[in-house]
Amino acid sequence: MAEPSKVIHVRNVGHEIAENDLLQLFQPFGVITKLVMLRAKNQALLQMQDITSAVNALQFYSNVQPSIRGRNVYVQFSSHQELTVIDQNSQARGDEPNRVLLVTVHHMLYPITVEVLHQVFSPHGFVEKIVTFQKSAGFQALIQYQLQQSAILARNSLQLDIQFSNLDELQVNYNNERSRDFTNPSLPSEQKGKSSQPGYGDAGMYAHPVGYPQMGNAAAIAAAFGGVLPPGLSGTNDRCTVLVSNLNPDRIDEDKLFNLFSIYGNIIRIKLLRNKPDHALVQMGDGFQAELVVHFLKGAMLFGKRLEVNFSKHVNITTGSDTHDYSNSNLNRFNRNAAKNYRYCCSPTKMIHISTLPQDVTEEEIASHLEEHGTIVGTKLFEMNGKKQSLVLYENEEQATEALVCKHATSLGGSTIRISFSQLQTI
Repeated sequence: MAEPSKVIHVRNVGHEIAENDLLQLFQPFGVITKLVMLRAKNQALLQMQDITSAVNALQFYSNVQPSIRGRNVYVQFSSHQELTVIDQNSQARGDEPNRVLLVTVHHMLYPITVEVLHQVFSPHGFVEKIVTFQKSAGFQALIQYQLQQSAILARNSLQLDIQFSNLDELQVNYNNERSRDFTNPSLPSEQKGKSSQPGYGDAGMYAHPVGYPQMGNAAAIAAAFGGVLPPGLSGTNDRCTVLVSNLNPDRIDEDKLFNLFSIYGNIIRIKLLRNKPDHALVQMGDGFQAELVVHFLKGAMLFGKRLEVNFSKHVNITTGSDTHDYSNSNLNRFNRNAAKNYRYCCSPTKMIHISTLPQDVTEEEIASHLEEHGTIVGTKLFEMNGKKQSLVLYENEEQATEALVCKHATSLGGSTIRISFSQLQTI
């Protein structure tokens, strides 16, 4: 083993693994001061606040195989004793920062157009030009920012395969779904043609096809998964309403269902079926979110019952006195940070993550608020970006699920807390 260091080297970091996934893996051992994603090598460098924290992490993971999103990752001490500014800016690729980025999507499961790319990249700065094309490596795009700093920010922030291009300026001749010059909206469109950039191959045709109802959400999905959906998801479902059965009618209500199902998307309406009290209809924001619900919640245990979750024959839920409408609820999680929320979708786990806690909260107060729902094995209180957060580990998944559905959006110390499942295995 290499000499102990504050810097941990992580291997087999797939494109589906986000920075926050790695943070969750190592936060229980101490404060993380720096994180560098080496996307081209499927690796990462992570710096703890001190050597003791790094040693504790590696000692733990020498006995427990660390796994993220079903992929085993491998950890060791880095030869770096400290991550420098150069390490963080260059991402150890050896390429020069540039205002033009080359983006590669290796397994594109739904169309990605100029509009989708613009939605993903424009939050980081003014995007001047975009050109898309198809290569053997997969779907690729060149993104030209007005400022180099914007390109650096986007590359370090987005969970995609991004490199700095060696091109100084993109040449765009047409404004269509394959290329766009946002500084010159008067350019003509074209029906067919080659990529404007020499040597980058055919642009390919990516018009919006029928059967992709989630295209309005495609930017968030692309940013979350990098074009690679988790195994078992198609991304092509167009049914927004699901039927939930085998509920415990004595303990369930619409708000508890909302708390659980809103982990996977925005909730439009929920209806408990009075003639079948153990059945409910839940209408999600779109077909992709409904598919996430069916994929992750089928067979989950809640209040002593194993849930059955299937697509409903009903297109939507009609409004009425027995229907609860959540379409304007500020508790819907996907109105903001949709890409981040998609990345955290998973089946129920034993561990819950609690955020928006009061700054002076204690672990004892958190445990007292949650202990009625099952045996708490451990808790950990920590700070992220100046805000208090907590991990709580229950004895089993059903207890954690009950805590989430009963205590999400409740008040603790004057703050409305938010609860979600964590993919960490231990505290």
